[in-house]
Amino acid sequence: MTDPTRGPGDLPPGTSPGARRFARQLLDPIGRFLHVEASSGIVLLIASVIALVWANSPWASSYEHLLHAPISLGFGEYVFSRTVHFWINEILMVVFFFVVGLEVRREMFEGELSEPRRAALPVAAALGGMLVPAVIYLALNQGSAAGSGWGVPMATDIAFAVGVLALLGRRVSPALRVLLLALAIIDDIGAILVIALFYSTGVEATGLAVVGLGIGAVLGMQRLGLRNPLVYVAPGILIWGGVLYAGIHPTIAGVILGLLTPVRSWFGPEGFQTEIQRALASLRGTTAWRDDPSQLLPVLHRIDVARREALPPVSRLEAALHPWVAFGIMPVFALANAGVALGGLDSGLPESMGIALGVGFGLVVGKPLGILVFSWLAVRLGLATLPRGVSWSGVLVVGCVAGIGFTMALFIGALAFSDPAMLAVAKLAVLAASAVAGVAGLVLGYRVLPRGPSADARALTVSEAERSTTL
Repeated sequence: MTDPTRGPGDLPPGTSPGARRFARQLLDPIGRFLHVEASSGIVLLIASVIALVWANSPWASSYEHLLHAPISLGFGEYVFSRTVHFWINEILMVVFFFVVGLEVRREMFEGELSEPRRAALPVAAALGGMLVPAVIYLALNQGSAAGSGWGVPMATDIAFAVGVLALLGRRVSPALRVLLLALAIIDDIGAILVIALFYSTGVEATGLAVVGLGIGAVLGMQRLGLRNPLVYVAPGILIWGGVLYAGIHPTIAGVILGLLTPVRSWFGPEGFQTEIQRALASLRGTTAWRDDPSQLLPVLHRIDVARREALPPVSRLEAALHPWVAFGIMPVFALANAGVALGGLDSGLPESMGIALGVGFGLVVGKPLGILVFSWLAVRLGLATLPRGVSWSGVLVVGCVAGIGFTMALFIGALAFSDPAMLAVAKLAVLAASAVAGVAGLVLGYRVLPRGPSADARALTVSEAERSTTL
């Protein structure tokens, strides 16, 4: 029986007021922290420091043992067994790339990439930020066995980059933040293409056929009007298996699924409001539910469907998965990949200097140089214009923070280097260069950006900037 005297503001039945107050005192600061824009970058930094300390501590063997411990899934003779490192890099990171795919899909439909004129500047900036670092790396590693690492300094870590801009506060106009987000999304597209085209083994036709079967299943289910995300898990696994068997890195499966996600809502805000009004009207038309609460179930189902379909699936899934990716998957990835045993670095490795300088100069110098020069050329040629509230000094700050490679750079490094010694040098270079780029962006931002947004920047609403919210 329910208590008709209780309202939504009261405590649930059986709740201890003292325990509730203690829980709120404990969790409210955590909740406020998680809503701060720089929080995911801070969590990533903490995970990276833990990995570095662990890998260089007396318990370093336990770190390696944990990463190489097997995890098995299956029944009977059908068992899928892989190491913890595999489950993190090839399975958990599929979710990360799925969110990237959702991001790209949404931006292409209604965001900064939906119109050529709006996309011109971030596209030019992203191209410069990818090509110049790659050229610098190749110039420093010409003819070397380490040449395969040219893709490492091309990447930008959006969580850290946005976190650094957030630390600059009101100095960063909404338009400048939107520029960084759009640039990072295009950068992610470039990284995905690089992984698919250059860091995958020979393509197996049978695997591609399985991928096609999975894509066909997804499209067929969409034609049938199936909207529950859970029903797409099975074809998603089929696509993942096909991509893996085809010799392409399995994280590309996440991107494919993200790009297949619908971008139009079923009910929309107006339909949601109408359906809620109808549901409430049906409750007012009868009192049977007062004696039998189970009579509420059909009405609650209608309300739940309307709530779910008020937003497009691409926006709903991105919002639901973003906290799990930002505060779960990415820190776990950092913990598993940022641990470099400094004592185990091979100082006699002939490629060490080329890798370190190529990654370092690529991220710290190549990124800002490429972004600034290509942006200037796009504006000079009339292909793009600087948004209101964005100055060339602001573009330079964006270029500096875009030099924080981290997550994607570490990921590409693991694909580029099969030699553990080379990979260790590349990881250390990524970590050091990302730290330098972050500090440089922060210091430069404090020196060259005005203390408050200009009138033009204020004209650009915060809601317009928030459309490009990402990882």
